Amino acid sequence: MITISVIMLLAAYFFMRFYPAFGGKASSGSIDRFMKSPNYKEGKFMNLEETPIMAEDASMFKTIMAFMKGPENGKPLIIETRVFDKDEFMKGGATETKHTWFGHSTVLLKINGKTIITDPVFSDHASPFSFTNKSFKYSNNYIVDDLPYIDIVLISHDHYDHLDMNTIKQMDKNVGRYLVPLGVESHLTRWGIAPEKITIADWWDEFEIKGISLAATPARHFSGRAFSRSKTLWCSWVVRTESVSLYFGADSGYGKHFKMIGEKYGPFDFCMIECGQYNKNWPNIHAMPEQSVQASIDLNARQMIAIHWAKFQLALHAWTEPIERARAAASAKGVRLSEPQIGEISTIN
Repeated sequence: MITISVIMLLAAYFFMRFYPAFGGKASSGSIDRFMKSPNYKEGKFMNLEETPIMAEDASMFKTIMAFMKGPENGKPLIIETRVFDKDEFMKGGATETKHTWFGHSTVLLKINGKTIITDPVFSDHASPFSFTNKSFKYSNNYIVDDLPYIDIVLISHDHYDHLDMNTIKQMDKNVGRYLVPLGVESHLTRWGIAPEKITIADWWDEFEIKGISLAATPARHFSGRAFSRSKTLWCSWVVRTESVSLYFGADSGYGKHFKMIGEKYGPFDFCMIECGQYNKNWPNIHAMPEQSVQASIDLNARQMIAIHWAKFQLALHAWTEPIERARAAASAKGVRLSEPQIGEISTIN
């Protein structure tokens, strides 16, 4: 007789297998390409240096209990944000470089008259389910229809706070091309994105699209949308033209790759570096704010914007702590830290 526990396990398996938000499964062709990657070993992708996800002395039970309790100051009642005007954003000459940060890791860029967006997430949750990992409340909220036509979507990895199914499906009609690390294309094609619109990248791969040079570069992190980890690659991105050079760091613990990228592609006019969701229990996969500032120095970046904060509470620090610590570190080290308000249209100069 089939027990209730077996039935529940089967139900969970089929739910995970067929619920589209979990993404797709790599095709045999994709796996063949994985096997040729120097970053793929023993059935999963690896970092450039040893990267345990949890600290050696971390207690998983204590970590779970701490998350259940939550930070002492809780979530902000509301975060003041700017109204975003896409027509205003698109004004200006082709040589003018603009950016707007929509919170967390979503940044809209205008470079050489072309639009690029990084890790677009316009849902109010960072999970496969709408009732968990809810976003903070904004005074002005943003939706996909607020965006102009997007020439290039840059995806760093497949975690829910960076790759959102609903956002991708809603914006696809106004997207020219997606650039994704190895394996992430399986999620997009499952959601109905045409394969010919997707460019797949391994670390150090370079591309030329609409007069813009792009390169997929290493990050120190991991991936996974269900129970398996590191079955798809994670990356950062370099974006360059004759007049400007930018770096999008996405999620990454501090490591030697920042100096490697700086030596190969720097100096940068502007770098977007994660500055939130850190914790002493996972010090290798998310940088502390002081390390984020040091990363901008390693990259040889003229200016830095702190991202990956102010939208989701995925760690236990106070919601303003990331920028406060980054501000202090930047001041101490002579780093120019840009602090745009969410939704604000800024020019890189």
